Order: sequence, then C-alpha cells, then structure tokens
Amino acid sequence: MKKIRLVVVAGPTASGKTALAIDLAKRLNGEIVSADSMQIYKYMDIGSAKPDEEERNAVPHHLIDFLEPDEEWSVADYTEAAHRTIAEIASRGKTPVMAGGTGLYINSVVNDVSFGEIDTDYEIRAELQQLADEKGNEALIEMLCEFDPVSAKRLHPNNLRRVIRAIEFYRVTGVPISRHQEMTQQTQSRYAPVMFLINWEREVLYDRINRRVDMMIENGLLNEVKMLMDMGYTKELNSMKGIGYKELIDYFNGECSLEEAVDLIKQSSRRYAKRQLTWFRRDDRIHMLDADKNVTEEAMKIIGTLK
Repeated sequence: MKKIRLVVVAGPTASGKTALAIDLAKRLNGEIVSADSMQIYKYMDIGSAKPDEEERNAVPHHLIDFLEPDEEWSVADYTEAAHRTIAEIASRGKTPVMAGGTGLYINSVVNDVSFGEIDTDYEIRAELQQLADEKGNEALIEMLCEFDPVSAKRLHPNNLRRVIRAIEFYRVTGVPISRHQEMTQQTQSRYAPVMFLINWEREVLYDRINRRVDMMIENGLLNEVKMLMDMGYTKELNSMKGIGYKELIDYFNGECSLEEAVDLIKQSSRRYAKRQLTWFRRDDRIHMLDADKNVTEEAMKIIGTLK
C-alpha cells in the first residue's frame, strides 16, 4: 500500500503554526486539516485562535467550526474524521497539511492509533468520577495499579480524565490501555509524515503568548464568552473549560477581577505551551525550524529532499 504524504505543522500556542501551514499549503497545492481540540467548536472563534475568514479563503480548512459546544467529541471521533478527511484530500491530488497544537490528536492520526469500536461506557465513567469525588484521585490510581501498573506509574493523579479513561478502557475491553497503546505503536501507519515545529526561545514565545492574549481581549473575547454564557453553555462543559473561557466565566460570575482573569489566562497559556513543547520534543521525527529564519523556505527544503 502506497503511503499518503502528510505534512504536519505542530507546536505550542502562538508559535506561528497557522501562517506556516497556510504558506506550505499554498506551495504544495494543499488543504489544511486542523488538529486543535478547541477550534472544532462553533461560536468559539477568538479564544481558540481560529483561522479568520481571509485565512480560510486563502486555503481550504477542514475539521474546524462544526460542533456545538455541548456535544461530546473524543480523540477516537477526531481520528476517524481526520483519516476520512485526509484520504479525501489526497484522492483529489492535493497535499493534506495537518496543523495544530493538540498532541494527542496529531499522535493518534500520524501513528494510525486504532480505537476499539466498543470501548466507551459512560456509566462506568460516571461511577469512577463519583468515586474520585468521594475518596480522592489517589484511590483511582491504586485501582488502576492492580491491572495496569504501567499506566498507573505514567499518569499523574491530577490528570483524572486520563486515569478514568484507562480504568474504563480495561473494564470494557479486558485489555490494559498501556498494552493497547503498545500494540498500536507496532502497527504500520498509512502515512509518510513530514513534521515541523517552529522553535522559539522560551522567553520570546512567552512574550508572544502574552501579547496574543491582550489582542484577544481587544478583539472581543469578553463578548464572545458572555454570548456563550447567554446561550446556556456552562463551565462544566469540556469546551468551556478551555483556556480563556473558564477564567472569564469566573470574572463574569464575580469570582475575580478582569485583571486577575487576564493574568490567569496568560499564565495558563504559558503553562500549556510548556506542556505542548514537552510532548512534541519527545518525537524525533519532528524537524525543528529556527524561528529567526524563513521557516517556510526551511520546511520546503526538507520536503524537497524526501522521496
């Protein structure tokens, strides 16, 4: 089976992914597949840094702006949709360019991670959430350790969603999720990926993040969050837990000042960028592009050397 060439522009928030992806898509007769877990939602444009109308008109974009903020959406849903979209783009002789900062989305597609058709049980999930509320997250880690010590050691108790998911997966399938992931990694991917990350000095990146948050506020993020609240979307939804949304909900609810909320958005964004960099730098397939150079030209040179 001939593999599909997949160009991937990954990296932290405010690193310039969108501009590079659009430039590469133009040069490669390509179309962009978003790999961002917030840009999938309707109405959430400013806080998710969704490509604007001009950018979307320059190059076709896929998997953005199609889901209601209260709809369920999993990494398995994303992976299935991305595979389908990439295949459709390639079938028209175009180059699929995946762009985003959600490492789990990118990893699941590029590595062709397989998800069982019946591996979700919302009743189990609710039961485990209640147990964590009553006995604490450590109780779930102890439970996980009984049948999947690899995941129990790897997952932090504060990452409750992933801990619950690991237990749920085992109880539904009878297979430890760590074993499932190991087996999946041995599977041949349908893609021949060429992956890029724009590499900034840490302090420069943090300054870019701070300035982006200020720009979001100027561009109307407060109005966007207030609109979503007026539509009935609450902080309990996964979509509204996104950085920029949960902090401003607290502001509107009188739990903090606007200045405190904005400072928290900046702080959370910087911390998220740090986690994104840690995730992506573990992947030795990613080509680091020097932010001080012409990153489009550097990326095109690398692509040109590939068969």
